[in-house]
Amino acid sequence: MKLTTAVLIAGAAVSLTTALASAARLGQSARHQAEQNDAIVTRNQLDWLDRLSTNPDLAKLWAPEDMDVEEYMQLLNANQLLCALGRRDRLGFVRDGQLPLYASLVMSSDVCRRYWDRFGILRAQETQGDERAKRFTEVLDQAAKSHQKERPAAV
Repeated sequence: MKLTTAVLIAGAAVSLTTALASAARLGQSARHQAEQNDAIVTRNQLDWLDRLSTNPDLAKLWAPEDMDVEEYMQLLNANQLLCALGRRDRLGFVRDGQLPLYASLVMSSDVCRRYWDRFGILRAQETQGDERAKRFTEVLDQAAKSHQKERPAAV
């Protein structure tokens, strides 16, 4: 092999390696930006839920017409808990097999089941196109149904 051919091949290899490393870095940067955006949106949502669930005057502006403001505030507080659990799941802090346990614990609360009865369908509609969110919502729905079956026996 001639020296010039070897130099060209080595140069091409270096260029290819640099391009691959740059592409990997861009991909990593894009994922990091998406995670940061998700964290900001989640924080905004949790802050909003906190304000609504603790301020009756503000909650009154947003409560469904057929719902008492106090009930709405309680349901928003349950939603806050579900949002926090969903965030932990999206970040990967909920290991496989743990989600059904956490969902069962959450749905053992009457206020969480009341929230799910009222807004669970809306949450399911919000998952369109997001398989992880869809799985999360299905697990919560199953836990809510399991606890509803147990409720009559406990009365």
